Formats: sequence, C-alpha cells, structure tokens
Amino acid sequence: MKEFLRILKFVGFSISAGVIQIGGFALLNEVCHFDYWVSYLISLVASVLWNFTFNRKFTFKSATNVPIAMLKVACYYAVFTPLSTLLEHFLTSIGWNEYLVTVINMLLNFVTEKAETLVKLIKIMQKKYTAIFTNLFIAFNMRNYNKNIIAKHLFLML
Repeated sequence: MKEFLRILKFVGFSISAGVIQIGGFALLNEVCHFDYWVSYLISLVASVLWNFTFNRKFTFKSATNVPIAMLKVACYYAVFTPLSTLLEHFLTSIGWNEYLVTVINMLLNFVTEKAETLVKLIKIMQKKYTAIFTNLFIAFNMRNYNKNIIAKHLFLML
C-alpha cells in the first residue's frame, strides 16, 4: 500500500507540474506576450523546479544526495530543453498549434524522464506482492491454514 501511495503522489505531482507548465505558458504567451520559445522555456523551468522539489520532499522523502539528484536532473534538461525548444520552434513555424506542441513536449518529457521512476516504483510493488502471494500459495498448498500466517501476509499487502 505504501508503494501504491507513493505512485499516486508521484503521478499527482507530475500532473501538477504539467498544470504549472501549461498555465505558466498560457500566462506568459497570452497575457505577457512573450515570444513563444521564451514562454515555453520559463514555464518548463518552473514546472521542473516544482516537480523536483515536491517529489523529493513528499514522495520520496529524501534529503540525501540532493546535489547529485540535481546534477542528474540538470544533465537531463541540458539535453531535453534545447531539443524540445527546437522541436517547438520548428513545429510552430510550420503552423502547428503552440499549445498542442507544448503538450506533445510535456508527454515526451514524461516518457523520457519520469517513466523510469514510475517503472522502478511498479517493480518494487511487484516484488513485494509476488513474495507475499507466493508465501500464501505455499501455505494453502501445504494445507497449512495457520490463521496467523495468512493474516500476517494479508496485512503486509496493505
């Protein structure tokens, strides 16, 4: 249950970062009339800072190795940001809707950066539940209906 809640937090903060990015982009693009790429860049940085800070503090509850984690994020965005900015510029220059292109880049960002973390969390859950179900299966097959053992494994699933 703990890992499932962690996945929900992770996805929730990722969605909130997306809202910040699209909201910031809309504000800068429509209200402030910044150039498209400037609006995209500022909103991307704001969403990354939000997502990194809150996932680090509330989802993973980790204060260790913050400089290393920040360096990894910086390295990823040192590649992703110029490439996604070029993609945004190219697609909007041939007539694509700027909001559609921003959403496409947000999806690319999620798939290339956050999917790895999500897969790790799912694998942790899978290992935990596989072990529990294996033990329950063995207990039932051995006709060992010890209520305490079964209750313990069912409790561990939570």
